[in-house]
Amino acid sequence: MEIAEFQKLIERIYFERDHRRGLAGTHMWFCEEVGELTRALRRLKPDDARSRAELEGEFADVLAWLATLASIAKVDLEAVAAKKYAAGCPRCHAAPCACP
Repeated sequence: MEIAEFQKLIERIYFERDHRRGLAGTHMWFCEEVGELTRALRRLKPDDARSRAELEGEFADVLAWLATLASIAKVDLEAVAAKKYAAGCPRCHAAPCACP
């Protein structure tokens, strides 16, 4: 699935509710999800399928909340990411980054 497709999917599922909550309220939920991702990263046991599944779920949640924030702000994530990173690192334009 492309980034734009994912953003549209999240809009279909959550946009009305998230839009009513507003950018600030939705951002608070996004920050909570980032905190949950942080906890999952700290608890990760590489050979434990349960902790791996938890981590994957938190990554998916963070991406979904980021997509809904972008939609509320009328930002096309795929377009802005491609524009900013297509030439490599935005500072040195290398891939991989060669910044000191």
